Order: sequence, then structure tokens, then C-alpha cells
Amino acid sequence: MLARYLRFTYLVQFLTGALLGTWGAVAMAPHWGASALGLVLIGGFGWILFWQVVIIGFSMWTSRTDGPLWPWLQATWGELQAAVLVFGLRMPWVKNHPGILLPTGQPTPGSTALPVVLVHGFVCNHRVWDKIVPALRQAGHPVIAVDLEPLFTSIEDYAALLERVVQDLRRQTGASQVVLVGHSMGGLAIRAWLRAFGAAQAAKIITLGTPHQGTRAPQWVHTPNGQQMAWHSTWLAELSASETPQKRQLMHLALTQHDNIVYPQVAQRLESARVTEFSGIGHLQMCLDAGVIRWLLQQTADTH
Repeated sequence: MLARYLRFTYLVQFLTGALLGTWGAVAMAPHWGASALGLVLIGGFGWILFWQVVIIGFSMWTSRTDGPLWPWLQATWGELQAAVLVFGLRMPWVKNHPGILLPTGQPTPGSTALPVVLVHGFVCNHRVWDKIVPALRQAGHPVIAVDLEPLFTSIEDYAALLERVVQDLRRQTGASQVVLVGHSMGGLAIRAWLRAFGAAQAAKIITLGTPHQGTRAPQWVHTPNGQQMAWHSTWLAELSASETPQKRQLMHLALTQHDNIVYPQVAQRLESARVTEFSGIGHLQMCLDAGVIRWLLQQTADTH
């Protein structure tokens, strides 16, 4: 569903830009000797890139906190690259879900390699994990990256989907427990699953850039899951009240001080849950950053 939506959005943007390029070709080609087709193509692809720059630039600026300029600039550039790669070249081009993927390597001696469930965030699909999946498989983990659909529904509705995935992964691998990893809203979907189905099947829960306390980011479309992720929402308060310290001890939270979607950034903590902070990377970039991936591999290997 998301892939079709993104392809349609980019088609509209490309045609709009192509029209601007056509106007430029008519106006300038006779004087500059420029290629009309070239100007049309530049207009089409340039318009798509323009909106990526506007969206990332706006989100980075509105989420900026006091601190050194250089890490923020690093995060801005990295987040723009991540958005072009993930939203432009990966997520729109999905046909069939790959299902459960078996390991391609062996776990390091003395470590565990439990099956891993990867849960993406708001308006994303499983291709956000394209860099993390092969790293986990090489480390000996069976992996499945789910697609949360429908896109715009209550986060509670994803709990039953995750339960089916967890049960299927355990059945096919023979494991009694799994590790669940969520990016952004995916971490909240995992917590909703935990509330609905209990902690017996979870060896560890890892979240990356999840709005555990909600986000102050502007919401242009008021969807049920978007409202649930609002800063200090009633739903988040109820979810938090349902969790015991024992459940929280399963949780390992990663956040970035330059998160452009989930902010206030360092407020995204939960009592009794362990927290690791990163710097100089943006929200989506957490799924691509080599340092975050190394940290994630360490966490999935150590489930004691």
C-alpha cells in the first residue's frame, strides 16, 4: 500500500517538475542551446529532490536544540541522504514480502542468535531495514521485517499482527523467545503487543528513535496513530501505566540527540529501561548508521 502511495506521489511531483522544465526549455533553449529533454528531466527529478530538501530542512530546523553546530549539520546532511535512499529508492519499489529470512552466517562463540522481528515506523515499510537485515543474518539471526498495515489506524491494531508474526517465527525456528526491534512508531507497536499478549515470548525489546513520551513534531494529517504519538498523549500515558518494572527491564532504548521527527529528544526515556544516546544522526538515519547497527548487533547477541 505504501509503495503504491509513494510511486503515485513521485509521479505527480515528477510531472509537475517536468512541466516547469518544459517551460524552461521553451524559454531558454533557443538562447542557451540547452537540450529541451534535459531540461524536462532536470525539472522532473529536481522537483522531487526539492521537496525532500524542504521537508528534511524544515524538520531539522524546527527540532534543533541548543548545542554545537557541527553535529547538527552532520545530522542534516545524513538525514537528507537517508530520505533520498529509503523513501526514493527503496520503499516505493516493493512487490512481494520476503517473509522469514534464515541466517547466512554463524553467531560468534558465546553469544546467542535468537530470531529477530523488525517493526518499522509511521508511513514506512520493511525496506527501511535493508541495511540491518543482512547484518543480523550474517550474525546468525533468523529475521523477519513486518509491514504494518493499514497505514493510518490505531497502534493497538498492530498488536494482533505482531502476535501472528512472533508465533510463526517461533514455530519455524523452534525458538521459545524472540528479540523485537522497533524504529519510531514500531517501538510503540511492540509495546502495544506486549500489553496485549504479555512478555513470555520476548527475550529483549530494542527501540530506535521511538516517541515513548510522544513528539512535538507538527502533524499535518490527523490520523489515529498520529494522535497517539502526540506529546504526552492520553494513549501513551495509559500504555506506560500498564507496564511493570519487570517488563521495562526488557527494553533497551536508543535515541539520537538530533532526531528531527521525535523531539524533545532526550526526554524519550522510560523508567527502568536502559537508554543509549547517539549524536550527529537524524531520525531515519538510525536505520542506516554503522554505529547504531554495531550497537544493535551487540544488543541482539546479548539477551541475558
